[in-house]
Amino acid sequence: MSEEYTYPPIKRKTKTRQSWDSQRIRALREFMGLTQREMADELEVRQQTISEWETGLHTPHRSTQKTLSMVAERVGFAYAARENNHDETSGEETQSGT
Repeated sequence: MSEEYTYPPIKRKTKTRQSWDSQRIRALREFMGLTQREMADELEVRQQTISEWETGLHTPHRSTQKTLSMVAERVGFAYAARENNHDETSGEETQSGT
């Protein structure tokens, strides 16, 4: 048998990673009815860190973004994400089931 076996292509899971920008972080915090300090306590970071995320000075690390996604899922937070559209001036939060 001189024919080489061709393996089928590997199908990788294409899990959509949530992008936690400043507006989305603030929207989650407000949705939960928390102050920056309370959210900082929830995520075990400094209040200043929350402020820096919300002003866009810094972005959360990957592990923290994962935590934000889990918290958002736990509280039922849904954010209208736009694909390939960087105009975030009209981003609004939506609640699933309404």
